[in-house]
Amino acid sequence: MSDTKAAGKKAIHTAQAPAALGPYSQAVAVGQTVYLSGQLGLDPASGVLATGAEAQAHQVFRNLRAVAQAAGGELDDIVKLTILMADLNDFALVNEIMASYFTKPYPARATYQVAALPKAAALEVEAVLFLR
Repeated sequence: MSDTKAAGKKAIHTAQAPAALGPYSQAVAVGQTVYLSGQLGLDPASGVLATGAEAQAHQVFRNLRAVAQAAGGELDDIVKLTILMADLNDFALVNEIMASYFTKPYPARATYQVAALPKAAALEVEAVLFLR
């Protein structure tokens, strides 16, 4: 965890997930709740976007796992996900991939199709994590 604190907020950062593309933190912890910024299917080392929705979805969940672990949690500590997709035709594929990274009970979730995502990504996923 970062030592940066402001009004009870603690920024979370890990080199195991892509650096923020703008003026925001990979995650921010407030008490036992951690808000994870949206992750794209970017390789953390190269910054290159994986090719195709399937590869991007796997990388997104690996990136989310890295940020969750940097905050002291795991993917199964996530209580809410928001998935933004460029094409809802990939919905079933993303569901299948997501299920391989989480165990029941799955987090609450909303999924939206959007006009565009940064770097022309196929999907972006943000999360809320609760530390026990």
